[in-house]
Amino acid sequence: MVPRHRLSARPPMRGAIQPVTLAVVVIVAALAVAAWFLIIRPYQAAMSTQDAASAVASRPARTRDAPLANVDALSVDQLLTEARTAMNEQRLVAPKGNNAFEFYMKVLQKQPGNPVAADALRETFSYGAAATEQTINQRDFNEAQREIDLLAKADPENYTLTILRSKLDAQRKTLDREQQQAVDAQKAQQLAQQNAANAARQRAEEQAAEAQRQQAARDQAARVAQQQQAPKPATAAVPTRPAATESEAITDAVLVNQVKPRYPTAALRANQEGWVDVELTVGTDGAVSNVTVTDAQPRHVFDRSAIDAVSKWEFKPATRNGEPMAVTLRRRLQFNLGR
Repeated sequence: MVPRHRLSARPPMRGAIQPVTLAVVVIVAALAVAAWFLIIRPYQAAMSTQDAASAVASRPARTRDAPLANVDALSVDQLLTEARTAMNEQRLVAPKGNNAFEFYMKVLQKQPGNPVAADALRETFSYGAAATEQTINQRDFNEAQREIDLLAKADPENYTLTILRSKLDAQRKTLDREQQQAVDAQKAQQLAQQNAANAARQRAEEQAAEAQRQQAARDQAARVAQQQQAPKPATAAVPTRPAATESEAITDAVLVNQVKPRYPTAALRANQEGWVDVELTVGTDGAVSNVTVTDAQPRHVFDRSAIDAVSKWEFKPATRNGEPMAVTLRRRLQFNLGR
């Protein structure tokens, strides 16, 4: 019993590590590692990303859509950096000289078989094709053709190129058809306007002709009224003059100067033909008066021309027993084309 007591009462050796202290050390170390992975490392990564973004934003030498000044002078790493930046900014195949596909292809020129560039081109081909399809739909045909050619350099056997070329051709044909339809519509509008102008001009001419006919009728009525109001000749006032007998010698009025009627412009344009029956009075001096239309076919088309022409006719007056006398005659004027 005595030796056991002495063993338990032995003091701890100097320099020995107590279990509680060891546990505390382990816990502190674990907390430090956790703080590194959960706090410090993410913060450093965020700061690095922010610094990089600030550096990109503060570049004064080139805008987003401007091509690089000298792509051939860039190293492979620089080209990959530019390509990743273009990918992040959705510049897959455009603009020309400043897009991800051209940067990756330049990497393959400098370093054939570069896995990063080859994998990127293969994985993003469908996205580049989608961007090219959007360019086709916007009808920027020259840019769309350039993007298709760029995709063909990346993967010339891809069937998507056939689809894109077909869509580009269809859009071009659609645009040509729309432009042709616009031209046809413009021509149709011009033709309609010309026809309307011709119809308006024809109506104006017909209205003018009708106005002239009405004025001539009014003038003729005024002349008739004046003749009715004028004093009758002395021969007519003699009530004791005997009536004509069978022994009296009467000669008919003879036309000595016939003026041909003018063919109306509207009838000439419409290829119309017809005739006009007129009644006229030949005076003792052979002059024509009281010209009136008794019948016509078609009506009101050739009337004015017939009246104007007949009014200018000259006759050798009719006579009774050698003395001139006034007579009333009827004549038909034919209006025929080509005669």
